[in-house]
Amino acid sequence: MKKIINSSKAPAPIGPYNHSVMVGDLLFISGQIPFNQATENLVTTGIQDETKQVMQNLYYIIEEAGLTFDHVVKATIFIRNMDHFSMINEIYGSFFSAETAPARECVQVEKLPRNVNIEISMILHK
Repeated sequence: MKKIINSSKAPAPIGPYNHSVMVGDLLFISGQIPFNQATENLVTTGIQDETKQVMQNLYYIIEEAGLTFDHVVKATIFIRNMDHFSMINEIYGSFFSAETAPARECVQVEKLPRNVNIEISMILHK
């Protein structure tokens, strides 16, 4: 049985999907972009600020599910410019300890929703 988990603190989905779905002990989180729900604006002040906002949005969903970043087992990062990798990695890495860091891939893509520069999705294990 699946359980839908949404957070009022994270940006509302812009399509026919939910923030996350819990199936058994796994939580699948939809890709998050750097949209600040509180200000109702995209964060466009640089890739580090954008990455922080994406991670904050993920945090809100993870928190709503009663989990933490320590439960993340897989992350997928989509970026528009691989030259930003080290700046993204610095911010992303600050949310994890070396002992609990998840598996991950980072892929450069041509375009993302709302023309943002970064989107991250995650899978967590309860």
